[in-house]
Amino acid sequence: RNHGAITLNNWLLNTVYCDVHSDHTVYPSAGVLFVHVLEREYFKGEFPPYPKPGEMNNDPITFNTNLMGYPDRPGWLRYIQRTPYSDGVLYGSPTIDSVGRPSVIEITAYNRRTFETARHNLIINIMAAEDFPLPYQAEFFIKNMNVEEMLASEVLGDFLGAVKNVWQPEKLNAINITSALDRGGRVPLPINNMKEGVYVMVGADATFSSCLREVENPQNQLRCSQEMEPVITCDKKFRTQFQIDWCKISLVDKTQHVSTYQEVVRGEGILPDGGEYKPPSESLKSRDYYSDFLITLAVPSAIALVLFLILAYIMCCRREGVEKRNMQTPDIQLVHHSAIQKSTKELREMSKNREIAWPLSTLPVFHPVTGEIVPPVHPDSYDNTSMPLMQTQQNLPHQTQIPQQQTEAFLLPSAFCGGQVFQS
Repeated sequence: RNHGAITLNNWLLNTVYCDVHSDHTVYPSAGVLFVHVLEREYFKGEFPPYPKPGEMNNDPITFNTNLMGYPDRPGWLRYIQRTPYSDGVLYGSPTIDSVGRPSVIEITAYNRRTFETARHNLIINIMAAEDFPLPYQAEFFIKNMNVEEMLASEVLGDFLGAVKNVWQPEKLNAINITSALDRGGRVPLPINNMKEGVYVMVGADATFSSCLREVENPQNQLRCSQEMEPVITCDKKFRTQFQIDWCKISLVDKTQHVSTYQEVVRGEGILPDGGEYKPPSESLKSRDYYSDFLITLAVPSAIALVLFLILAYIMCCRREGVEKRNMQTPDIQLVHHSAIQKSTKELREMSKNREIAWPLSTLPVFHPVTGEIVPPVHPDSYDNTSMPLMQTQQNLPHQTQIPQQQTEAFLLPSAFCGGQVFQS
């Protein structure tokens, strides 16, 4: 069914609404909103098993639309389907460049339960409009609507009726509808039934009314800059069903709009016409890359080698040495240093001798095995003249052999005085 033009209150609405039935041909007008509904109820009968009359079938169905021979649709045509259980909608505003060139849109329906498919073709013949484009155009942003809700014929008719009441033109057409998401808007939160918003552009043959121009007042512009709602007298005629953001309204007067299709004046930034492209000849001359090799590899390597040699000379050949250091050091410091080195050497030589027993002062008082008390050593029972300073372990009864590895960590105490070492 092709409803064609819809008349509301003696004014013409050229928006084309049509339902899909097999291969179909439509004739939309350039610059006027075109809407084509893909009904799930019709495609349900295309998939086996075929439902009987009165039988309910709610299979999920999705649609894929593309221009015949191409993977996507024409640039002016858009498609939306929220869920597999809702109808699909093709919509857009045909351009004047597509007039006279029929476009075949392939519509493929997928049954997501049975994986069956059905295909139909939609032939679009765009006609030239006599009043294209309408000289006065206004774009409204409706906050409480989604694009598929606004595309419904009764909702769009109610909106255009409200616009006609505040504008009072003789002819009013819906030019285009765009989702706020296509304009860079953010996806709304799924709370409180929030909507994404939709832009609706309408055109008329009469100049803008005073109500529509109230948004251009300095007071309203100031309120919009402060993110406050402007004061519009005709807002109550929309508020019952449509919440319009008046700060985002756009008014375009085509009668004063300078045409963008002007002759291009050549100047800076525009290259002159070079004619047809001429590819290079097949016989290319050979090129010698030896000089490029020297510049890019040999020269940096030579510079790095010179720097390495300079650094090696500074680090290895310019050292002062021990003799120069000793010449600049006072003699008393050299004597002290030599005495310390000599004492250290003697202590290291003594620590290598593993036959020296431990001093008596380090021996245990109790026997570690039997627990017997070791008799003390009295100086009177020994000859002090012949008694050695350090007695060996064989002279004492019940003496426990000290492990040899502990002698490595024992150093005889020494005293350094006047460059000489005294051992005790």
